[in-house]
Formats: sequence, C-alpha cells, structure tokens
Amino acid sequence: MTEDSSRTIEKALAVNLDPLTYGTIVEIGAGQEVARWFFQAGAAAGTVAKTMSAYDMKFSDEIYGEAPGLRYVSKARLERMLEREYDLVVQRIEEHRPEGTRFFAFANTVAAQGFKKRDECHGWLGVRLQMAPKTQPDEIIVHVRMLDETNLEQQEALGIVGVNLIHGAFNHAFEPVRLLHGLMDNLRWGRVEIDLVEFRGPTLGKIDNRIMALELVKASLTRAVLFDADGQVVIPADSFYKKRVLAIRGKFHTVEQSDIDLFTHAKIRFQDQSTDGDGEIISLAELTMAQLANDKKVDTSDFLNRVNRLSDAGYHVLISEFFRHFRLRQYLARYSREPAVLVLDVEGFGEVFREDFYDGLPGGILEGLGQLFPPKTTAYVYPTPPFTGFESLDELPVTDNLRPLVAYLADRGQIELVADYQSVPA
Repeated sequence: MTEDSSRTIEKALAVNLDPLTYGTIVEIGAGQEVARWFFQAGAAAGTVAKTMSAYDMKFSDEIYGEAPGLRYVSKARLERMLEREYDLVVQRIEEHRPEGTRFFAFANTVAAQGFKKRDECHGWLGVRLQMAPKTQPDEIIVHVRMLDETNLEQQEALGIVGVNLIHGAFNHAFEPVRLLHGLMDNLRWGRVEIDLVEFRGPTLGKIDNRIMALELVKASLTRAVLFDADGQVVIPADSFYKKRVLAIRGKFHTVEQSDIDLFTHAKIRFQDQSTDGDGEIISLAELTMAQLANDKKVDTSDFLNRVNRLSDAGYHVLISEFFRHFRLRQYLARYSREPAVLVLDVEGFGEVFREDFYDGLPGGILEGLGQLFPPKTTAYVYPTPPFTGFESLDELPVTDNLRPLVAYLADRGQIELVADYQSVPA
C-alpha cells in the first residue's frame, strides 16, 4: 500500500479548491478509485459534476456505443468515453458556472486482477480539459500496466495515478517531463508501469509524443517502449500478439546496408523454417539505455534519430532499459507465445556466455541462460565481418567449462551457426 496517502489527498484537494475547475470522472473496471480520492479530500462539490461506473457491457454500449471488436479495455473505448463525457458537462453546465471556468472529463477503462485468474492487468486513463476558458480541449492519454498481486492493491495504485494525472494536467501540462515523473508520486517503484503517453489537441499537440515515450524509459516509468515500422509508439500487447519476432540488439548509431543485408538474411532463414501455422514475423531492433542511465547521459533526441533510421529501414524498434539479453526474451514472452529468434554476432554471443554477466542472479549463468532459451527460442550466430564463416562451435569465444552448455543448446536446435552467410540471396 502507499507510504503516505496525505500526498495524494493534497493533490486532490488542490484541484477541489480551484473554483474554476469543473468536470466529470467516469471509470470502468477497478472501482471508482480516482473519484474516491476527490471525495475523501473534501470540497469535491465544487469540482466534480458527476461520477459514474458502467460495468455491465450492455449499459456501457448504451452510453458509449458498441465497443469496436468488443474490446472494452482499449484506447478507442477511452476516447469515446472522454468525448461523450466532456461534451455533456459543457452542454449541461457551462451556462451555470462562473466566468473563467475550465471544464474537464477524466476516464479510465481497466482490466484489473480478476477473482479467479490473473491475466495481463492493464488499463487506459485519460483526461480531456481546456487549457484556457472557452477554448477547444486538449487531451492527455496514458496506458498503464498494473503489477500488484491483488485487486485491492491495483485499485489503489490506479486511483493514485488518476489523481496524479488530473493534477498534473492542470498544473504541469506545459512541463511534460515533470508531469510524467509526477504520475508516480506516492507509488513505490514496481507497482505500475506507464508504457505509452499521448499529448493531443490545439495546445498540447505541439509536444513530441515520441520523445515523451523515450522519457518514460529514461525515468524508469517503464522497462521499454515500442515503435512500429512507421515510427509511431504502439502497445506491445497489440503488436506482438500471435506474431513471431526476429530480434537483434545493437547501438545503431548508423544503419549500414550490411546491417540490413544480415537482418534480411536472418528473416529469410526464419521464414524457411516456419510451418503453415506460424504467425507473421516482426523484425525488431532493440536499443538499450542501460549503460547510460546510471550516468544520466541519455540523450532522448539521439535515440529518436536512431529510431527514425531503423523505422525508415522497415523495422519495429524497442527502446529499453534491459542490460542482460534474457530480459529482452522475457519481455517478448509476455506478449507472444510464438517462436522467437535472436540474431547475434560473435561479440554478442560471447557476452551471452560470460559468467560475470550474470553476477547477482541467484542461479548465475544457468538461470540467465534458462530465461534466454525457453522453448521456441533460437539464436542465429553470424560471423563478424568480413563474414569468413564458421567451421565449428569451437570458434566461438566461450571458456572451456561452458562449451558443454553451448553444445547442449546447439543439439536442441537453439543455437545455429550461420556458416554460409556472405550476402543476401538474390
């Protein structure tokens, strides 16, 4: 639970005591946890026009229209909720409020911990508000993953994030990095991840949402953010679902033709090994901030330039804070059960089999390799330029005591030497 609820109460009260802030709070899926804070703080009658929870799908559809694809925990559903509730509060209340009032609507739609089983617990939260009286509204939308074990804890965390979002929208919208950091106020690290944020509208639409996504990783608000091949931030659960992933780690300060050729060769190899039931292949380039974050030297504009180059080459791009390779594999396994291939050069393979690379893990290198090579996972090991090829596993930079592990994984088909690589097949 929270260490000090007074901080959240203070934020809710600050909003309540503003006589020119007025709006609606509607919530689906985890109780009226955001609204509860505003009522608990006191003076909510001057701020909250209405609270509501439409849990029954039929009721929800009657109010907001049928959910596309029957997906009630979705960005589309949140957008419809914000649009309808904001329009209603302005239409019904505007003439009765003091001059200078700024109207808002807050909404969330959430899949929290269930009574019988635990699935991916996540949700969409957003606020639509006027940045100045009588102006067209702006919006701030976030996607959260709720990591607490119990429904009660998840409800509490969601309520705190919601209060932080409303308070930040009215007080720090023009300082977006500060607003992002404030979303986690009064929450211990590890209770919630925020893996997408969008600022939209006539005023906030000038903020670069891709930079803001990188700021989420830089601030450890999430472990990773995903960009699609168009360079736009997307939700991994949507992008990776029932997809196979071909992944390569690197710095990618430049994207050379040789990089494209190698990745293309790996994709053709992956396709040749597929069966009729296998899903579409996503080509994923991953860049990590891990080595830079401790020194506070992360330049988000530099990372965005690299994202742009890789997107232009047709890749999805994952910006992460993963230090060890197996963290990437764990991340992919969270969203897809389909086969995955990791593309490694000799240097990268040597890192995977460095025992000191796993210092701090209770199971050491055995634990790390077990996480990196679950079923349906293969490493393609490519020779280092000028691509002279391999003769055997003995050429790999591995200490003698670990060679039996390499042989074991190779015998299982989870390590494949790409001995014939010269260039992309015509």
